[in-house]
Amino acid sequence: MRKVVNAVRGKSVADALSILHYQPHKASKPVEKTLQSAVYNMIDQNPDERIEEEGLVIKEIRVDEGPMFKRFRPAARGRAAPYKKRTAHLTVVIATVDAVEDAAAA
Repeated sequence: MRKVVNAVRGKSVADALSILHYQPHKASKPVEKTLQSAVYNMIDQNPDERIEEEGLVIKEIRVDEGPMFKRFRPAARGRAAPYKKRTAHLTVVIATVDAVEDAAAA
């Protein structure tokens, strides 16, 4: 998942969505859905402002380790081999281009 996230970090939302849509990795679909959700949340939380997808930039995108599910699978000689089903927490922060430029100037 980190390989997919690193490909879109710092890009505009429109560019990131097009990159994610055509990437062959399995993790690109959840990242694309999360990014689209972040855009819709920003539009929904600011009803008095006119926000367009073209004017948004990925300010921060982060993958953190989530809880692991410990499972067992059959192994040779009647034993059980442990394995871990890993999960991840995906955090996406988006901002307008103006806000990013103001933060960089300060």
